[in-house]
Amino acid sequence: MHRRSFITRAGLVAAASTAATALAAPAIAQANPKITWRLTSSYPKSLDTLFGISTELSNRIAEITEGNFQIQVFAPGEIVPGLQALDAVQAGTVECAHTLSTFYVGKNPAFAFDTSLPFGLNTRQHNSWLFYGGGLELVNDFLKQYNVHAIPAGNTGAQMGGWYRKEIKSLDDLKGLKMRIAGVGGTIMSRLGVIPQQIAGGDIYASLEKGTIDAVEFSGPYDDEKLGFYKVAPYYYAPGWWEGTANVPLYVNLDKWNELPKHYQAAIEAVSTETLTRCVAKYDARNPDALYRLVANGAQLRTFPNDVLEAAFRESRAYYAEVAAQNADFKKFYDNWLPYWQKEQVWFRFAELPFDAMASQHAQVK
Repeated sequence: MHRRSFITRAGLVAAASTAATALAAPAIAQANPKITWRLTSSYPKSLDTLFGISTELSNRIAEITEGNFQIQVFAPGEIVPGLQALDAVQAGTVECAHTLSTFYVGKNPAFAFDTSLPFGLNTRQHNSWLFYGGGLELVNDFLKQYNVHAIPAGNTGAQMGGWYRKEIKSLDDLKGLKMRIAGVGGTIMSRLGVIPQQIAGGDIYASLEKGTIDAVEFSGPYDDEKLGFYKVAPYYYAPGWWEGTANVPLYVNLDKWNELPKHYQAAIEAVSTETLTRCVAKYDARNPDALYRLVANGAQLRTFPNDVLEAAFRESRAYYAEVAAQNADFKKFYDNWLPYWQKEQVWFRFAELPFDAMASQHAQVK
């Protein structure tokens, strides 16, 4: 009897174990589903930092999910042109994209806040506004109307003021200048007499070489060197007052984002923060050496005259007030952003500006 009872019990345990295993396997598979997404970038492969955040994201997500979540990366033109990345995400043509929100201010000027505004926040301040000042919540509330969810994923840091065929000695020299400049910076420049042109990164050099444009702004020394602007427009200006920072978001189709398991969402958020940090660090490491090389190759460094900077600042603030009075989306952002900007300037002037000024005074350039 004891033997029979033992065999019966053993059989029941074995059956239960087999059933548990059968139930557990689908549960594990369901928790870590195999998913493949497509990501389109607005940046050519030659820009290893800006395009690189896409490949880094893809590789890290695959590592974290043991290959179950794959994100295929495509350069501009392989699926859609670089300036149509937002449209592709919105329509579901691709699941996600790395792009610049300022490319889309023609749809709504409020897009500018995600990336930067002229005479706005610097990189650290902008990140603090996004993550702790309510900025990211405002961005994603705004983007719901486009069926898009945004995650900060990269940043160039402060940019340069661009390349010019001729020197800019006064405000009058801007009048009639044809310049590749995107976003609100282009709008402000137009109020100073410039004729702005929006051209994707891979097409700029040809336009400059042919004389279709007289000047171009793109990024900073590391990227600009790769694109070769110094060969046809030798005057390199600072500061890039329209982009004291340039946040590069990951735009994700909102429906696809909501379908993801929560831990896949967390993986994307974590990796995007990683690519953001590494992107800024890489630019800070590479830009100084690139600037030295550019000067050695004939680039002539200049700073914008004071009358240009003063006029640009006045026009930027006038423009913001005008748009806020007419555009509810812009006003919602601006009412949050402006007091945040003001507080950050007080802190910067008190704590950081004296430090930066003293450090610059004693820097040894060899």
